[in-house]
Amino acid sequence: MSTSPEFWTVADTAKRVAAGEIGAVRLVDTMLSRITNVDRELGAFLATDGEGARRDAAEIDRKRTAGQFAGPLAGVTIALKDNLVTKGVATTAGSKILQGWIPPYDATVVEKLRSAGALIVGKTNLDEFGMGSSTERSAYKKTRNPWDTSRVPGGSSGGSAAAVAAGLAAGSLGTDTGGSIRQPAAFCGVVGIKPTYGRVSRYGVIAFASSLDQVGPIARTVQDAAILLQVISGHDPRDSTSLDLPIPAFAEAATGDVKGMKIGLPKEYFQPGSGSLDSEVRTALERTIKALHDKGATTVEVSLPHTSLALPAYYIVAPAEASSNLSRYDGIRYGKRAEASDLLDLYCKSRGAGFGPEVKRRIMLGTYALRSGYYDAYYKKAQQIRTLIKNDFDEAFTKVDVLLTPTTPTSAFRFNARATPLDMYLGDIFTLACNLAGLPGMSVPVGLTADGLPIGAQLIGKALDEVTMIRAGSAIEALGGLGDKRPSGIGGI
Repeated sequence: MSTSPEFWTVADTAKRVAAGEIGAVRLVDTMLSRITNVDRELGAFLATDGEGARRDAAEIDRKRTAGQFAGPLAGVTIALKDNLVTKGVATTAGSKILQGWIPPYDATVVEKLRSAGALIVGKTNLDEFGMGSSTERSAYKKTRNPWDTSRVPGGSSGGSAAAVAAGLAAGSLGTDTGGSIRQPAAFCGVVGIKPTYGRVSRYGVIAFASSLDQVGPIARTVQDAAILLQVISGHDPRDSTSLDLPIPAFAEAATGDVKGMKIGLPKEYFQPGSGSLDSEVRTALERTIKALHDKGATTVEVSLPHTSLALPAYYIVAPAEASSNLSRYDGIRYGKRAEASDLLDLYCKSRGAGFGPEVKRRIMLGTYALRSGYYDAYYKKAQQIRTLIKNDFDEAFTKVDVLLTPTTPTSAFRFNARATPLDMYLGDIFTLACNLAGLPGMSVPVGLTADGLPIGAQLIGKALDEVTMIRAGSAIEALGGLGDKRPSGIGGI
């Protein structure tokens, strides 16, 4: 357990604040000071909210002094991906088209965090509208990986993952459309959970692809991620896709007990040439599998035969939904508005200057796939493939409790290393299918490469069975996680 407040876990922070060992205001000041000193090099934050965090911290200290319960996350510092709407704090989705927009309301997940006593210290960088896998596609700046500043932190929730890894917040929230929580968690050596689709409300989340997007936690331990998931889960009448079901005791599931658990190993994810799986990633996974055997788990080879179709299906479905969602940014209702001579000129100039190249690329792909005469050939066919992928998972889960795969084919790559969009898209080859099937997934650190870069293992659970996934994740963490290892390349971490 770290003696430095910046690296206290979510659970430890809440306990210390509740016991009066440290005041919430002092804790916030410590974290904001660290952000000032470290983030100038890291670039994880697009904005901080020192005034709001100190105000909320003072209220927590007042309640504690008065003997009142301030919430399960009282005093815990949280960073939010900047596509989560925050009342009174600029929210840009990493895009120039929303530069300067100040929302008049909080997203549901933000409301829940505040109600639980969490302190929102700021908004983190992301690939524009969540469209990217490296946080190189933000309209504002690049975020660097705290383990090696010449490398990317992953994306699109790269700012959130880097902030947690560097000790700039106890935990964070990201969004995951095709791996955007799990992939940066793997690259930055932290834990990231994508819940079952509908487990967490999307109200107040700036939409990329509505049938794929899901909010989830990023934290330094499995238990911390489970605690945050516990707080943000639940039905929301403002989101028609949120599920009205009981919330399991996620935090209590992090027992590390896998005795008797059946863990599936999809052969398509491990076969030679699969996603160009790096030898060090493969070795780390093999070491993890052996450790799980030693703890009483059994592994079963399973097949997900339509895995190779996940990438092309995703890059029809996601751009098509993005094309629809982003049509609202027209320069009229809110966001960037260009000077123009007529309506068409206004659309072209506002969107031309406001959207970056990757966003434009996906809008064009999606609009093409939805055109009259093309819909059946592309979007409908992709949705049919999506059903086949879901059926593959359903069949596998008749034999096993949870699936174990690599999170990414490689460790974090260097800036500008992915020369083409397709090269970048292939980096998500192990995470996309989970979103297409609406299943819960998580990434857990399983060691370091010879160059000192984190490696992540992915767990995929049955729909609504995050509990089993968290159990397995806590075992992996105990057996082969990073322990007290921390990045050393930023600000004297």
